[in-house]
Amino acid sequence: MSMSKYEPLWKWIAENGTDSFKLTFDEIESIAGIPIDHSFLRYKKELLEYGFRVGKISMKEKTVVFIHDRMEKEVSP
Repeated sequence: MSMSKYEPLWKWIAENGTDSFKLTFDEIESIAGIPIDHSFLRYKKELLEYGFRVGKISMKEKTVVFIHDRMEKEVSP
């Protein structure tokens, strides 16, 4: 499997140790080492392999919320 261009970001998120958090587009670009673009929407499903998912993307605030996948499972009956 080839490495995703967002691999550094996914690893950072997985190692962050926080269940839910928000990053700005600038922070994402700094961590990933590349500008965030529309391809992010295609690549975001890869994050599920790391136990996280993308919550809300705000174009107005230029932020992305990341949520640990286990939080969803703990809430479900």
